[in-house]
Amino acid sequence: MDGLVLCEPMELYNILNQVTKLSRLTEPNYLCLLDVRTKREYDESHVITARRVKQKGKEYLIPESVDLECVKYCVVYDSNTSSLERILEDNDDENSDNHNQGPVLGAAIECGRVLTHLTHRPVSILRGGYELFSARYHFFRTQKVIWMPQELDAFQPYPVEIMPGRIYLGNFSQACDPKIQKDLKIKAHVNVSMEIGPFFIGDPDRLLHIQVEDSLEAKISPFLRHLCHFIDIHFELDSVILVFSKLGISRSCVAIIAYLMHRHGQTLKRSWNYVKKCKGNMSPNRAFVDQLRLWEKIILGDFVTDTSDLLY
Repeated sequence: MDGLVLCEPMELYNILNQVTKLSRLTEPNYLCLLDVRTKREYDESHVITARRVKQKGKEYLIPESVDLECVKYCVVYDSNTSSLERILEDNDDENSDNHNQGPVLGAAIECGRVLTHLTHRPVSILRGGYELFSARYHFFRTQKVIWMPQELDAFQPYPVEIMPGRIYLGNFSQACDPKIQKDLKIKAHVNVSMEIGPFFIGDPDRLLHIQVEDSLEAKISPFLRHLCHFIDIHFELDSVILVFSKLGISRSCVAIIAYLMHRHGQTLKRSWNYVKKCKGNMSPNRAFVDQLRLWEKIILGDFVTDTSDLLY
């Protein structure tokens, strides 16, 4: 449908966890997250920072404070919409009895249609709605309606998700947070920093510590085969893995990119762009990028990516 795109739960999770110096949720024009469920359902619980869209008859009343022309992401969810095509077919069949199935069916699509006339950017519909998102990320459910600026300033993002329910990418602070380990069900760590974390110490089966500086002289390439082998083993064990470095923007990103190249046999550019989408402030140093290019030759047998094409 023109102007509407389906947003995976992992995409919204990662949008909620982007950072610059602070959480990007502090930026007024970053995310407009709209809940079109009933008031009772919204009051019971909703996704953090979501605002409820009220209805007057069949008209959706968009919150007055929302300026969609300036918003980077606009995401709408209902209870369980799972397919744009299915909902579109239902709504376009004037002879069907789908209007008897309840007001929730297709609400996100209907509201999204209205929003497409207010913005030039795509409007995202959350696949699976609140039911799927809250089942995967229960720790992002809340009853809180009003968020003060200082509360958003204090919001602590979680590691971004690289492969759904399997690999997360974070920083040292997140790796030291016991609540994050519990919420994400982390079973193994890949620590790509000089710091020593508090979890899995002395357990080489669950902790891989690659002690390398984030400098132009540092060599990370000698560790990449071992890194990939370690993560492969935990994939076979269905373990959830957290890969992290001090700030979570350079060394850990390099480790993740190298693993994706290995696992999928894909180019540096494709792996880079995927991780960049998950982790917007990713910024590996130039020496590591050159080493990733050499890793690409090992994986694919030749240099494929022009590093000048990589988006920083």
